Amino acid sequence: MTNALKVVKTSQDPMRGNVFAIERLMTQMDQIDLRVEHHFSEGVYGRELFIPKGTTLTGKIHKHTNMNVMLKGDMSVLTEDGIKRVQAGFMCISPPGTKRVAYAHEDSVWLTIHGTDETDIEKIEHKFIAQTEQEYIEFCTERKAIEGNIKCLG
Repeated sequence: MTNALKVVKTSQDPMRGNVFAIERLMTQMDQIDLRVEHHFSEGVYGRELFIPKGTTLTGKIHKHTNMNVMLKGDMSVLTEDGIKRVQAGFMCISPPGTKRVAYAHEDSVWLTIHGTDETDIEKIEHKFIAQTEQEYIEFCTERKAIEGNIKCLG
């Protein structure tokens, strides 16, 4: 495992705080473009991400629950419960507010699944992804005002 995935508890939510700290450090490093394929079926959108061996990456902040499936590879992923090494076939349900950091030990393929009939990628991003922590907090505040008692991570 690389040094980038060592965790230091620094806040009330140490895992989340560490993801943002790692992401800030990563923005100072050379960046690569990861290939993404989009899949659509009735009521379902799948975002398939190809991650080369040796890549460290952070995920986006998801506003809603979503399903994740590792289709290929071997990765270490920082989760709410610490670092977990996962291989192809791994599946998990991510709660709203999830933001992860991961390292690919092998070429890997990660599929995130959202329930929607929308096919416009920009509209899907707007509906399901918060671009910043502040946007996510505002989204949660609005949802709580409209829907009452909801749980948001962060």
